[in-house]
Amino acid sequence: MTVASIGSGRLRRMLVDSPTSVGARHRARRWDLVAARFPDLARMEVVDLGGTAEAWRRAPVRPARVTVVNLFEPGEADEPWIVPVTGDACAAGAALARAGRSQRYDLVFSNSLIEHVGGHAQRAALAAEVRELAPRHWVQTPYRYFPVEPHWLFPGLQFLPMGLRARVAAVWPMAHTKPDSAAQAMSEVQWTELIGVAELRAYFPGSQVLRERALGVTKSIVAVADGS
Repeated sequence: MTVASIGSGRLRRMLVDSPTSVGARHRARRWDLVAARFPDLARMEVVDLGGTAEAWRRAPVRPARVTVVNLFEPGEADEPWIVPVTGDACAAGAALARAGRSQRYDLVFSNSLIEHVGGHAQRAALAAEVRELAPRHWVQTPYRYFPVEPHWLFPGLQFLPMGLRARVAAVWPMAHTKPDSAAQAMSEVQWTELIGVAELRAYFPGSQVLRERALGVTKSIVAVADGS
C-alpha cells in the first residue's frame, strides 16, 4: 500500500465513511427530515427498495416494520421488525409476492437506488412500483449537477465520456472499492447514471422535490409524497 493510497483512504473516511464524517452529518440531517415529514413513522409498515437490514439497525429511526428489497444483499435479520427480501426493486411487487410478503405498505423508502437500476425504462419501472406499493414515499438520489461525483468523489466524473470515466474509475484511489479489472470499472460506471430535478419530477409527477444542500449547493434530491 502506498503513502498516497493511505492518505486517500483517510480522506475518504473523513469525507463520507466514518461516523464523524461530513457525509455522516448529512445523513443524520436527512434522518431528521424523514422523521419530520413522517411523524408517525414508528407506527408505519415500510418497504425499503434497495436498502439493507444493517442500514436500518444503524438508523436513528425505527418503523413498526421494514421490509428490505435488495437485488443482491438485503442482509440478514433476527429482529422481527426487519424483513429482508432478495429481489429486483424494479419488480418489487412480484419479488414480495414470491417471498410471501405483503404488496401494500404505508411508506416506500429508497435511498440512492434510482441512479443504479439501468436506464430510463428501469427508472420508470421503479417509480411505478413506488407508486403501487404505498401512498407515501421518500425517494432520494444524488444530484447529477453537484460538482463532485459522489460514488468516486471525483470532480465532474459524471460529465466525462464513458471510456474516460471507466479509466478514472479503474485507478482513482478515493473510490469506495477499487475494481478488480478494467471490465469491472466499465461495468460500475455503466450502472451509475445520475439524474436531475427534471427527471425526478417526471418519474414522480405528483410529488414534492426537496433539495439537500452542501455549502449552499444542491447535493442530492428527494421525491416526497407525505400525504399532506
